Amino acid sequence: MAPVMAAIVGPGNIGTDLLAKLRRSEVIEVGYVVGVVESDGLERARAQGIAASAEGVDWLLRQDPLPQLVFEATSARAHAANAPRYEAAGIQAIDLTPAHLGPMVCPPVNLGAHLDAPNVSMITCGGQATIPMVHAVSRVATVPYAEIVASVASRGAGPGTRANIDEFTRTTSQAVAEIGGAGRGKAIIILNPVEPPMIMRDTVFCAIPADADRDAITASIRAMAEEVREYVPGYTLRADPQFDDAREDWAGNARVGIFLEVRGNGDYLPEYAGNLDIMTAAAARVGELVARAKQEVPA
Repeated sequence: MAPVMAAIVGPGNIGTDLLAKLRRSEVIEVGYVVGVVESDGLERARAQGIAASAEGVDWLLRQDPLPQLVFEATSARAHAANAPRYEAAGIQAIDLTPAHLGPMVCPPVNLGAHLDAPNVSMITCGGQATIPMVHAVSRVATVPYAEIVASVASRGAGPGTRANIDEFTRTTSQAVAEIGGAGRGKAIIILNPVEPPMIMRDTVFCAIPADADRDAITASIRAMAEEVREYVPGYTLRADPQFDDAREDWAGNARVGIFLEVRGNGDYLPEYAGNLDIMTAAAARVGELVARAKQEVPA
């Protein structure tokens, strides 16, 4: 069966790493890579025989054939402008920006829930790293509140990441609740300038009932970590989940702390850029499932 034609819009760090992952796919063929200025990412695409242009989405929409899928790795503002044009052209969008125009998807939580949506949101890098853990807790215990802190190497945060900080915190906080299953969510991102660059670290705190089954929570967290590792091999628990007893100033709730490390796969980005790698790995996983669904639909 012929692979599904796709385009990548945004040939920066994320787009170039995503290209490396999608080149290994049996169901997706990247036919176009699009930017707005000439760049190393466009040159890399051309060197692999892929049509690439710095003329933006206008150029993409003039191509024949049009792609069936587009992976957008630009900025929230750019995707908000481009998304209606993709939909009008019949192109399904997988959004790697925090624009959150379509339903949010986190592979180990709701991978197959929105295969036919015209636009799906990959949330944020911090969301992809931490929401699985919030969900792991909430599926066995009530979580009235969850807070995540994503710490990433400053060198691994390109201009797109820096331009999207406000959108990152809003979208991740919302997804911690809506997808993770917490009553309320809060997200913090730290860009750490330490040298040599640090591997991505994430901390997740979940409020839980005082009498919650700690063994069940621990088992659920470990099982979820294994599931994420299927597509992000560098995803690891840095320690066993840490439990704190209930306190009055926590509204009588207890707390579990989860401490993660995300090491990149090194496809294009360095290993310390796990924040970007988990985003591209998740997008590739969702894209492949969407592509398989398209292949199963009669022409």
